[in-house]
Amino acid sequence: YRPCPHISSGSRLDTTRSSQQQLQQQWRGFRSSSVASAVAMPSLLIDELQKAVQADESQSLLTPAAVVERLDKVIVGQQDAKKAVAIAFRNRWRRQRVTDPGMRGEITPKNLLLMGPTGCGKTEIARRLAKLAEAPFVKVEATKFTEVGYHGRDVDSIIRDLVEVAQTTVKQRCKRAAAKRIAEAIEGHILHMVLGEGASHEDIAEAREKYRAGQLEDATVEIEVPTSKMPGPEGFTIQTGGMSVNVVSVFGPGGLPKGKEKRTMTVAEARPYLEEMETERQFPPELIIKEAIRVAEQEGIVFIDEIDKIVNPSGMIRHGSDPSAEGVQRDLLPMIEGSVVSTKHGPVATDHMLFIASGAFTRAKPSDMMAELQGRLPIRVELKGLTAADFERILTEPECNMIYQQQQLLGCEGVDLVFTPEAVKEIAAMAEQINKEVENIGARRLHTVLERLVEDISFEAPDKVAEVGVDIVAATDSDSSSAKQSAGGPTYVHIIDKEDVQVKLADLLKKQDLDKYII
Repeated sequence: YRPCPHISSGSRLDTTRSSQQQLQQQWRGFRSSSVASAVAMPSLLIDELQKAVQADESQSLLTPAAVVERLDKVIVGQQDAKKAVAIAFRNRWRRQRVTDPGMRGEITPKNLLLMGPTGCGKTEIARRLAKLAEAPFVKVEATKFTEVGYHGRDVDSIIRDLVEVAQTTVKQRCKRAAAKRIAEAIEGHILHMVLGEGASHEDIAEAREKYRAGQLEDATVEIEVPTSKMPGPEGFTIQTGGMSVNVVSVFGPGGLPKGKEKRTMTVAEARPYLEEMETERQFPPELIIKEAIRVAEQEGIVFIDEIDKIVNPSGMIRHGSDPSAEGVQRDLLPMIEGSVVSTKHGPVATDHMLFIASGAFTRAKPSDMMAELQGRLPIRVELKGLTAADFERILTEPECNMIYQQQQLLGCEGVDLVFTPEAVKEIAAMAEQINKEVENIGARRLHTVLERLVEDISFEAPDKVAEVGVDIVAATDSDSSSAKQSAGGPTYVHIIDKEDVQVKLADLLKKQDLDKYII
């Protein structure tokens, strides 16, 4: 695959040479010239990409106060935790701008330990921070790993997963950095496929206008696309002579070498394929991988959840070693402190990655962790449990709060879902009560409560709206009616008040956990 730049918007055709023979020579001459120009372009574009990321003003504007303000839009409360992660994020930005390379290498991130009950926002804070930073981010459960030498996943797989995520991040940055060039190349190639080699300058100009106006979207073209990957993206492992050989590491991602096949499709369907091929041409996979390793090392964020589950409470009698508890802690030590992990793409250093660990610590205490691991998580932040007032804010304040989500879902079927202020207060109060009497699962309890409240209307929504459409005139004559006519058709108004909440949630309070009373 090669684009046709001489007919893209960035080219200029000499109108004095409009003969068919000269145009055909231009078509054929591109074949040889594009190969030479493509050799020097990738490394130059990678350099441009790195400079663009460093000069990105949007990241410089993310001061600690601005980060907290962004987090306030989606997460309620927990100001101490927001402040801590905002400072850690800003310090990473500051480190990358230290002029002395030796000093820059000595500055290491201060890893965090978030402590608090389940459902209070620990994971959400880390996830939103990574989204703001546009950095590679992986979330893992500490309970899924075992000590090296035992059956199960070892902690090095965390870094391998982070490198894979970093590749996706780098590809997205490359597409943004070279968006104009890629669009021009795709335009030229599509016009080449549609017109053929015997096109005149007038035909090319006319076709370009139609393409930009979207009038060629249904035109059919024939392109070469990669065949389906066999085996899957993880490849397969061959056991030979007591040694395991993964096909991915031999043949590269996707297992066996990929072939190509010709397919006929519309321009709209072909554009994603052409965009992917043009991106790969400008940014070859080996350069993407090299940049991905750098990005993972310098900007990667690892969130280790449920770390308290691999901590044995003090005073607990243990018989022998525990490969899923202290063994995992010992394996995490060098990774968090800074080590080199071998991946299929090459060695990856963890010295400047930011590690955020979290746990409820209901049975064990942070002091029960290995002393060395405690020292590698120097910043501790305790998140508070959620109250009824917090629940009420969660239901109404975030941009995409839970009530708004339910209203948007049912609005697709013509249902206008309304919660009275009293109903919202009652939902928050009952969610807090259920957490106290049954099991405290934090803000996740609100999902259970809301689904119970909208269960009936979610089931009956199509029928209710259909009934409104049959007799819309009679429905709108009554002031107390629950139906109205909107621009998109009939709308059924469903109001949830305080009494509805009390009736529908009464049985949840009765279903207390009786296990606590069993001797």
